[in-house]
Amino acid sequence: MYQPYLTEYEYYSNCGWIEKNTEKYLISASRHIDSLTFNRIVSKGFENLTEFQQEIIKTVCFDLANFEYDNEDLINSVLQSYSINGVTMQFGASWNIAVINGVAIRHDTYNLLTQTGLTYRGVR
Repeated sequence: MYQPYLTEYEYYSNCGWIEKNTEKYLISASRHIDSLTFNRIVSKGFENLTEFQQEIIKTVCFDLANFEYDNEDLINSVLQSYSINGVTMQFGASWNIAVINGVAIRHDTYNLLTQTGLTYRGVR
């Protein structure tokens, strides 16, 4: 069974975010992290990463799970934009949200993940 990168549910309870579907969001966030890191964590093994990388990945997992929980309806919407009485709303990339490899993520969260060196698009 797939294990999310953040399993310490106390981490969530200490931050005041407890939801009956916590594991669902943590697994989703972890799988999205795998997409953003081109499965480098899976191939290397989480336990083989540096302590610095592990801590960042746990933080990103927490932030991404919260983001996906808070914005689930918008993320899962099939509409890209809509307009009602002259007010337009668009979904997708914006000044604070990026869509990378099909994953919607806040820019600051993605920038944190890039500090691990695992999001590099080139060949090493």
